[in-house]
Amino acid sequence: MKIVSLLLVAVLGAAGQSVVSPEEKKDGFQSLYNRRNLRQWKGDRRLWRVNNGVIVGSTDDLQIPGNTFLIHKKEVGNFHLKLQVKLRNGNSGIQFRSEELPDFVVRGLQADMAEGNWWGSIYDEKGKRGVIVNGWTGKAEKVVKPEDWNDYEILANGDSITLKLNGVVTAELKDSSRTRGVLALQLHRGPAMKVYFRNMRIKRLP
Repeated sequence: MKIVSLLLVAVLGAAGQSVVSPEEKKDGFQSLYNRRNLRQWKGDRRLWRVNNGVIVGSTDDLQIPGNTFLIHKKEVGNFHLKLQVKLRNGNSGIQFRSEELPDFVVRGLQADMAEGNWWGSIYDEKGKRGVIVNGWTGKAEKVVKPEDWNDYEILANGDSITLKLNGVVTAELKDSSRTRGVLALQLHRGPAMKVYFRNMRIKRLP
């Protein structure tokens, strides 16, 4: 009984642990999700769930006709976003300063990631520019951890945008086409795929 109680305390303690370090909290960072459910997000609940503090997106059990997104309910303009991502396979990404469309679809800039490609790149989802900055070749390809956790950062301040993967700057862009919008997480159409997001914290800038 004593061992069971200790294990329960350990599990509950881990589940309640803050994703924001004391140093980050002092610097103005806040958690972007509550680690228990998707109350702060909009998306197809058949595809998204929270498991032990991790946001999990999967199309293993449901084929989707097009790209679909888990969309945060609050728009943001200037910000510094930090998170960890693990991609089992397929193609995913983190939308930012994007426009929300019907049926859990968004349009705009994306911090891209794909199996064996495109990590660290800036892509124009549902736009006309395609891959705006290739952050994969010679950069992200050297530091990405396939099927393991990767640290991803997005810094958007004014017209200046910077992506960083595992501590390496992979993409820089000057873009003023849209300076405010939604954040969203992507599931890509095609073969069944799975992606994990955790420790999402954000600092909103003036």
